[in-house]
Amino acid sequence: MAKTEIKIGGMSCQHCVMAVKKALAGVGGIQNAEVEIGKAVVEYDGAKVKPEAIENAIVKAGYKVLKD
Repeated sequence: MAKTEIKIGGMSCQHCVMAVKKALAGVGGIQNAEVEIGKAVVEYDGAKVKPEAIENAIVKAGYKVLKD
């Protein structure tokens, strides 16, 4: 099991949190996703899903993935 923290831009309310949770729920291989305004901590099966696919789901939901 792998774990990653993703910083997310464009989130401002609980609706945003729910939108990101819903987007991540549609990605196979994610075991757990804790989402709050500005970030998500995702536990996933690295054999089933890559971090890029997780980030793409967030972007498709209308938010920005922030890189350090």
